[in-house]
Amino acid sequence: MNTQTETTSAPSINEGDLQRLVEFAQLVTSAQDALSDDMVNRLASALSEGITLLDRLTRNEGFTHLLRELDRAENQRFLICMSNAFTEASRELATAPPASGGIGGLLKLMSDPGTQEGLRLLAFVGARMSKSLREVHRRGL
Repeated sequence: MNTQTETTSAPSINEGDLQRLVEFAQLVTSAQDALSDDMVNRLASALSEGITLLDRLTRNEGFTHLLRELDRAENQRFLICMSNAFTEASRELATAPPASGGIGGLLKLMSDPGTQEGLRLLAFVGARMSKSLREVHRRGL
């Protein structure tokens, strides 16, 4: 009786693969030993919430558009200037005496060129945003 057996070549496991598996098992064991059940639960919850947030952000067309716009060089410079302005204004406000109030104080503030430039910037941004909002609502997203 002549029987032929076909041998299928199973993937061979070499010593390097086994060593990597052992190291991975040791890593998992060490992590289990180092983390309490409460820590594992908080970590799992944080990862879950992070993945959910990432999913929501990547599906949000407005947010992805904002990220594309923020990637532009002129917007990077604007953000740097804005963050520097926040820092300087915070320090200046902390050391400045309280406003005296009244019409005289308001007129003095309004006569400051920096105040006028700040209001001008807000007016520019407000005008462009208003125009953009009208356009978005007219044609839809």
